[in-house]
Amino acid sequence: MQRSPSIIGRLNFLSVKSKVGLYSLPNVLSILRIILTVPVVMTLLNHNYSLAIILFFIAGITDALDGWIAKRFCYQSRLGSILDPMADKLLLTGSFIALFLIDLLPWWLLVLIFLRDVMIVAATVGYFLGANTERDELLTPSNLSKFNTVLQISLVLFLILAQIYPISTQWLQVFFIVVATSTVLSGADYVWIWIKQVILQER
Repeated sequence: MQRSPSIIGRLNFLSVKSKVGLYSLPNVLSILRIILTVPVVMTLLNHNYSLAIILFFIAGITDALDGWIAKRFCYQSRLGSILDPMADKLLLTGSFIALFLIDLLPWWLLVLIFLRDVMIVAATVGYFLGANTERDELLTPSNLSKFNTVLQISLVLFLILAQIYPISTQWLQVFFIVVATSTVLSGADYVWIWIKQVILQER
């Protein structure tokens, strides 16, 4: 029994529509993480640490999922390569500012993280606006930057948990120093990468 052309066409349409929906799923998860920034910040400012850690954990799951889906099903796109780190930056920056406002994060670490992020964003925008950049080129973070992001996420969770379960301030200071070191090294790593790219473009 042969299927009619209309049924085959409808099945093909549904298949394409399903693929398009799955292709955009990583970007949807990144946007959801951006939206979650507001309630995470509000719960921190209101000292509602239990809810804050739940929301932050959900945001962390979306971060892991969008990366896994994009790589597992080859749904990587230039928009996604921009949205994913942007979502991370907004969530972490908002959380760090809130933690500073409630006296849980030292000002020098906030300034260090902020300056490093501003430098990276400015340089990245300049690079992608360059004449030699291809339209489909992806924004790929360095391995050291990924490790730094993991440390910063861990710091936020650690500071929130410290308000629920008392932790020695000595461990807090150690964590601050570790994150500060990672922030400086990852920033220097990006500077080195950009210098090499400039040298290669001039050859």
